[in-house]
Amino acid sequence: MAEHKDLDFNRSALTIRSDRVRKKVWYTGQRAEKIPCGLFGIVGCNCVGLDLSYNELKSVSAVKNFIQLEELILDNNDLKDLKSLPTMPHLSTLSLNNNKFTDIYSVLQKIRDCCPKIGYVSLLGNPGCPDQLTDPTLNDDDDYERYRLYAIYTLPRTLRFLDSRSVSFQERIEAQNRGQYLKTVKVPERSNSPNCFETPTVGEFDEATFNVNYTPLPRTTRGPYDHKGAYGKCRYRYSGKNSEGNRFISNSDL
Repeated sequence: MAEHKDLDFNRSALTIRSDRVRKKVWYTGQRAEKIPCGLFGIVGCNCVGLDLSYNELKSVSAVKNFIQLEELILDNNDLKDLKSLPTMPHLSTLSLNNNKFTDIYSVLQKIRDCCPKIGYVSLLGNPGCPDQLTDPTLNDDDDYERYRLYAIYTLPRTLRFLDSRSVSFQERIEAQNRGQYLKTVKVPERSNSPNCFETPTVGEFDEATFNVNYTPLPRTTRGPYDHKGAYGKCRYRYSGKNSEGNRFISNSDL
């Protein structure tokens, strides 16, 4: 059984660099959906650096075996949340660029709770991160700066680098003073239902809906191309009798 577990990943894709005590490990670009069980059996508990970039990871619960881990790189995976992240008391570097995080604030809180010694965090390229790399049309510098101050406020004070920049002294002061108020709440988009005049429940009056959707025109289900107009030509004969400019012309001139 042990041999089967040791063979549950591509051994030739594994790179290990070590000195007498510490090891750093790379297992990238293998489309793995979870961290292989046999990886820990080969690497051992003295691994301090683990790079699992360019896989298809959906969970990171297996990193609980790497109790000495100081650096964890998980860029370009399919992680949608960090609920599976275990407590990592020695972790100082965590890179999570280009994953699928939409609730970036819950991710920050999970990092704060599980990584008390974190010094470097990067979350660029995630749908919930308001950086211009993710969506340059919807995000601007102000959006990112607000997020950055909230992240500095939320994460442990051991944080030294966030994304591509070091945390400045001025940022830390601003984060302490107003960082907790800079959490951005996104308003959900309105439904694209073709019937924009939705009828409320019987006996219930929705004042907000009434004020927005009220119109004196009759409600109709006809589309823009379902009209009842008619096309024709109108022949007009100009007589000149009612023209202001013709008052100086005698009848014999007409």
